[in-house]
Amino acid sequence: MDFHELPALRGRVWMATATKPGTRPHGPDRNAQVAQRLREAAELLELQGANGFRIAAYRRAAERIEKMRPDLMDLVRDEGLKALIRIPDIGKGIASAILEMSLTGRWGRLDRMRGELDPVKRLQCVPGVGPQLAQRLHEELHIETLEGLEEAAHDGRLAALPGIGPRRLAALQATLGAMLRRMHPFHAPPRSEAPGVAVLLDVDREYLERSSRGELALIAPKRFNPHGDPWLPILHTQRGEWHFTALFSNTARAHQLGRTDDWVVIYFYDGEHEERQCTVVTESRGSLQGLRTVRGREQECREHHQRAEPAPHTSTGRSSRAAHSDQDPS
Repeated sequence: MDFHELPALRGRVWMATATKPGTRPHGPDRNAQVAQRLREAAELLELQGANGFRIAAYRRAAERIEKMRPDLMDLVRDEGLKALIRIPDIGKGIASAILEMSLTGRWGRLDRMRGELDPVKRLQCVPGVGPQLAQRLHEELHIETLEGLEEAAHDGRLAALPGIGPRRLAALQATLGAMLRRMHPFHAPPRSEAPGVAVLLDVDREYLERSSRGELALIAPKRFNPHGDPWLPILHTQRGEWHFTALFSNTARAHQLGRTDDWVVIYFYDGEHEERQCTVVTESRGSLQGLRTVRGREQECREHHQRAEPAPHTSTGRSSRAAHSDQDPS
C-alpha cells in the first residue's frame, strides 16, 4: 500500500472529547477509538520508514486496548498516567499519548504524521496566547509545541520578544507548567539535557541527503498547500536513546524567504517522552555563513564546525543560499 493511498486514514479523528455532551462514546467504543489512532500511527510510521520496534509497540498496544473492558478514559480520570502504565504493552510513551488524547482530543505526533498539525491553533490553547502572539511565536521563534513554548519561556527567547514583559512571562511560565503537568504528571521544568549539536546536525544531514535522493515518504501538509500536493519529506530516525522526526519548515516565513528546502525542523524525545524541537538552517552571515546551524545554539555549532572542518556543509545544493541577506529573525 502506497502512502498516498491513505485518505481514509489521514481523515480519521477521535471524537471522545469533541462530541456534544450526551453523545460521547463510552467504554469499549472509546477504547476502540484510541486503538484505531494507535494503529493509524503504526501504519503511517511503517510507510514513512520508522523503526520497526516503535511500529510493533503501537500495534501491540492497540490490540491490548481494544480488548480491554475498563474504559481508558475512566482510568485516566480516576488514577491518571500511573494506571495506564500498569497495563501490559502500554509504556510511558503510549500512556502519555493516551493522556494527551483524553485532555485535548488530539494527538500531536499523529497530526504531524498526517500533515495536519496546525501549530498556531495548538499554541492558542494556552491562556494568554491569542492568535497574533501564537502566529509570532510560530513564525519568529519556530515554536510548534507546548513543550517548545515552555522551553522558550525559560531560556530567554520569549522574554526577548517585544510585548512580553516580566509579569506576562511569569504568568505564561506558571500556566504552561500547570498544563504540562496535567498532560505529563512527571513533568519537570525544561531540562538542560538535549542531543548535542553534532547529533542534531547528523540528523539534519541524513534528512537533507535522503530527501534529495527521493528516499523519504512525502506528506501533504494542510497549511500553505491549497492543492493538497504531497511535497513534504518526513524522516523518522534514532540516535542512541533519542528518537527524531525531521521535516522542512512549512511556516509562512519559510515560504516568504524561499527556505522550504533549507530550514529543517527536528522534533526529538528520549525515554521521558516529552517532545522538544529545534530548527537547523544554513547561516547566511557572520562566522557561520554557509554552515548548517542549530538556531539558539550558534556558539556550540561554531565550536563543532571548527573541530570538524573543512568545508561548509550545504547539502540542499542551493549554491546561492549563503549569499542571501534575509535570514530567520529568531
